[in-house]
Amino acid sequence: MMHLNINQIKEIIPHRHPFLLIDYIEDYQPGTFAIGYKCVTYREEFFAGHFPKEPVMPGVLTVEALAQVGAVAILSVEENKGKTAYFGGINKCKFKGKIVPGDKVRLETRIIRQKGPVGIGEAVASVDGKTVVAAELTFMIG
Repeated sequence: MMHLNINQIKEIIPHRHPFLLIDYIEDYQPGTFAIGYKCVTYREEFFAGHFPKEPVMPGVLTVEALAQVGAVAILSVEENKGKTAYFGGINKCKFKGKIVPGDKVRLETRIIRQKGPVGIGEAVASVDGKTVVAAELTFMIG
């Protein structure tokens, strides 16, 4: 297993607080997959407005966290170091559950196709073994 702490993640992807949505990478293989985690706390800035009486992590931020994990896999390939992975599309996205304060979200993105600077990843976010978001993410390396 290849682990990455927050400082090592910041060496690979350009995201920074408050938009860096992964806390650590448990395992990854450059160009193939990455598995990361987001430890959700009540102090997350988005909970102030989403929703004050029932805090729920916005689904679009969960998709973004999955994309960031995928970016770790893609941008850790030697020829992609120093580049940025941009969203090209989101397909087959399903929201199957809520993410709330106290959840430890497992984020896994597997790169299933790549041709030149464009690729597709299968992404799944889960909490306690239950899928909360699944999507197919298209990326472009710039």
